Amino acid sequence: MFTVICCLLAGEAGVSGRFLTVASVFVINGHLSPGLTLPLFMRCSGTSSIMANLRIYVTLLVLQAVQFEACHALWCNCSTPQCLQEGSRCETDGACVASSSLLDGQEQRVRSCLAKEKLVPPGQPFFCLSAEGLMHIHCCYTDYCNSMDLKVSTAPVPAKDRTLQDLIYDLSTSGSGSGLPLFVQRTVARTIVLQEIIGKGRFGEVWRGRWRGGDVAVKIFSSREERSWFREAEIYQTIMLRHENILGFIAADNKDNGTWTQLWLVSDYHEHGSLFDYLNRYSVTTEGMIKLALSAASGLAHLHMEILGTQGKPGIAHRDLKSKNILVKKNCTCAIADLGLAVRHDSASDTIDIAPNQRVGTKRYMAPEVLDETINMRHFDSFKCADIYALGLVYWEIARRCNNGGTILEDYQLPYFDLVPSDPSIEEMRKVVCDQKLRPNIPNWWQSYEALRVMGKIMRECWYSNGAARLTALRIKKTLSQLSIQEDIKV
Repeated sequence: MFTVICCLLAGEAGVSGRFLTVASVFVINGHLSPGLTLPLFMRCSGTSSIMANLRIYVTLLVLQAVQFEACHALWCNCSTPQCLQEGSRCETDGACVASSSLLDGQEQRVRSCLAKEKLVPPGQPFFCLSAEGLMHIHCCYTDYCNSMDLKVSTAPVPAKDRTLQDLIYDLSTSGSGSGLPLFVQRTVARTIVLQEIIGKGRFGEVWRGRWRGGDVAVKIFSSREERSWFREAEIYQTIMLRHENILGFIAADNKDNGTWTQLWLVSDYHEHGSLFDYLNRYSVTTEGMIKLALSAASGLAHLHMEILGTQGKPGIAHRDLKSKNILVKKNCTCAIADLGLAVRHDSASDTIDIAPNQRVGTKRYMAPEVLDETINMRHFDSFKCADIYALGLVYWEIARRCNNGGTILEDYQLPYFDLVPSDPSIEEMRKVVCDQKLRPNIPNWWQSYEALRVMGKIMRECWYSNGAARLTALRIKKTLSQLSIQEDIKV
């Protein structure tokens, strides 16, 4: 886009009219460039000839502006390895960039070109934004304008009124997938400073990081786990996925540390850690039990739900639901995480978006139909039913830790702790769950307390051998919502 500014420079009388000199200036990409300067002969006999001359001028002006915009290019200083053969300079249709960043305490300066397509949003492009205490970036729009040496302030970053969550909420448009716009994600990931390792898994490591004054969680995959990284990032960016009881996704990026490529998933940080960690450390009140159970059901119900419309959401089944894959937020509610094994359902074609393995997930939490391989892989509801079975086991873990005013407080245990080894095989789980049809013990004394009685009833209805007979996540959510009202609990 360009803007044209015209002005009358001078006038000179002629025999039968007047010569006028008119000049123009183009404003393209925020900077000024000279346009046409033409003499126009205006006859005094009337305005029609004046307008005819002006029309000719404007036509020439538009033609020049179009040609100018198509041909205009900037030359910039460039310090990247790709520019060495070009004499340390680069050409662009966008902007020149100078940046300075702190990496491992060392200041690194880079000068380069930024393509016009990356100058978004107009007026304040994301790629031109600095990060206090981490990176100083300057974009400019004249030839070789990026020769300056920028400094990164090492002064403590003052606390802001706006929180990291406010910033993420503002940048994530309503109705979008869970996460920032794709063109922001790489900038975000490259300005995060890792602080400490907080977990490990089959995929790699989880770190606590700092970004813009707030904590974030960074899940780092090894390069051989690229498919898992890509799949989880893809699921998290499903349209309409964002929900208060599903882990908030921020960004995905790959980073080369010089030795190997790291694959990053950046998400909200929850200091309580997983539900498994939380229940190991703390007992819960009746109110706490209901809040944890209801929020987990709310997250799963949203995941399972299909939202119809042009900006709708497909139904999603988790396929690896367990207490280690559910996080506990600061307000002691749950956020479902680890969607790397999830599958999405296309209702129009009645297909699932990935060729599913019959047995995936954690063996201890596998539903009977998964263990004995009778699950109908072509029917999406089968996967949702398997999630419900696992949710019932998670509820058992929570309810055992409920300190209901003088009742017996039991130590934390995993489901089937008394029936199988610590790392059971599929065959060991199949014998217990399918052949013997055993389930975790629900104590008789739970019947004396309404909240525990309701929880026990929900568990039994989640554990039916016939998946189609199990409750739905939405039905569980409604039952627990009624219980919270009955117990006068604000959730």
